Amino acid sequence: MTSLLVMKEHLKAFYAKYNIVIQPILRFILGMCAFYCLNTNIGYMTRLKNPLVPLLLSLAGALLPYGAIVFFAGCFMIAHIYAVSFEMALIALVLIMIVAILYFGFRPGDCFLMLLTPMAFMMKIPYAVPLLVGLGGSLASVIPVGCGVFIYYLIMYVKQNAGVLTNDTSVDIVQKYSQIIKSVTFNKTMMVMIATCAAGILVVYLIRRLSLNYAWSIAIVAGCVAQLLVIFVGDFVFGVSVPTGQLLAGMTASALLALVYDFFIFSVDYSRTEYVQFEDDDYYYYVKAVPKMTVSTPDVKVQKISTRKRSGRERA
Repeated sequence: MTSLLVMKEHLKAFYAKYNIVIQPILRFILGMCAFYCLNTNIGYMTRLKNPLVPLLLSLAGALLPYGAIVFFAGCFMIAHIYAVSFEMALIALVLIMIVAILYFGFRPGDCFLMLLTPMAFMMKIPYAVPLLVGLGGSLASVIPVGCGVFIYYLIMYVKQNAGVLTNDTSVDIVQKYSQIIKSVTFNKTMMVMIATCAAGILVVYLIRRLSLNYAWSIAIVAGCVAQLLVIFVGDFVFGVSVPTGQLLAGMTASALLALVYDFFIFSVDYSRTEYVQFEDDDYYYYVKAVPKMTVSTPDVKVQKISTRKRSGRERA
C-alpha cells in the first residue's frame, strides 16, 4: 500500500508539473481512439480510412478544447454514413443536431463523455461510465452520457443495416424515412441502457456524497447493483436481454476501474477520523474530518565522487 501511495504522489507531482503538455496528449489519444472506433465499425468512406486523416484531425483537436474533437468526430461519422445512404446521413445529422442543442442547452461541459460513452460500449465495459461519472461528475452529467448511448446505437444501426440502407431503392421515400426514424429513436435496448446509465449515475452520486465511512466504495457496489436491477427489469418488461457472461465480465471490469479511480482520487484513512464541534452567533457546526492517505515521497540525493580526487589522495 505504501508503494502505491508513493506512486500516486509521484503521478500527482508529474501531472502538476507537466499539465500543459499532458492535456493535449490526452486530447490527441481521445481523438485517435474515437476515429479508430468509427473507422472500424462504419468505415464506409474509403478516403477517411487513410491513416493521415485521423492523425491530422487528432493533431488539430489536441490544440483545441474537447468540444472540437466531438465536432470533428461528428462530421467524421456523418461522412461515413453518407457513403452508405444519403437519407440515413440526413436523419443522423438532424438527430445529432437535436442532441447537440439538448446538450449545450442543459449541460455545456463534459462533452468528452459523448465520445467516451460509445467507446466504452464498443469495448464491452459500458457500466464503467456511470460509476466513474457518479464518482467524479454531477447529476447533470446524465445528459452527455445519455447522448453518448444514443450515438452508439445510431452507429450500431448503420453497421447492422448497411446493406439494406444501400440497396433499398424500391421503398417509398416517406416510408423509408419513417422506418429509419422509428428504428433509431424507439430502440428498446437503447432506452433500457440510457435508463441503466442514469440510474447508476444517480445512485453513485447520491451515496458518495453521504457522510459514511467508505462511502465511495459503497457507492460503487450500490451503482453496480442498481444497473443490474434496471437491466433485469428491462429484460422482464421489454424483453431486452444481455448475455450473462458479457454482463458479469463487463460489470466486474467496470467495478475494478471504479476502485482504481477511487484509490487515486479519494483515498482516505477512516481510522483517524475526527469529529469537531464549534459555533458562532447563529449556528452550531458539527464537522467530520477524515484525513487523506498521503506519504512523503523520498527525496533521493545522488552524490557523485570524482575518481581524479580520490586517486590523488591515495597517492599522497
